[in-house]
Amino acid sequence: MKQLKTHTVIISLIGIIASGTVFFHFVEGWSWLDSYFFTVVTISTVGYGQLVPATALGKLATTALIFVGLGVFVIAIQQFALYHMRKREEHTQWLIAHLGHTRAKDTPAANADDSPDLNDRDANGS
Repeated sequence: MKQLKTHTVIISLIGIIASGTVFFHFVEGWSWLDSYFFTVVTISTVGYGQLVPATALGKLATTALIFVGLGVFVIAIQQFALYHMRKREEHTQWLIAHLGHTRAKDTPAANADDSPDLNDRDANGS
């Protein structure tokens, strides 16, 4: 999966939230806080239902916000997860590389004396 530039994702997310906030403030007549809250709750799919657009234009814009905003929100979450997966992979590779150099090649395994044949004879009474 291709990783997008961090600032692109952040600017897109901020742009969607700002646009929704301004739109609902002026079209629905909500306070700035209510407009912001509605926008974030809508694109994050939480949907408390406390605020509902009353105008036809507000309802149409909410539909567009759901599709566009949810897409940007999902991409932001996906990129965040991808970043952390890559960091974990890098750390695992570093750890394996460093642990692999500390074990001597001729050192026997810790359970080398536990032969499966000995265990079978002990169980059979031999």
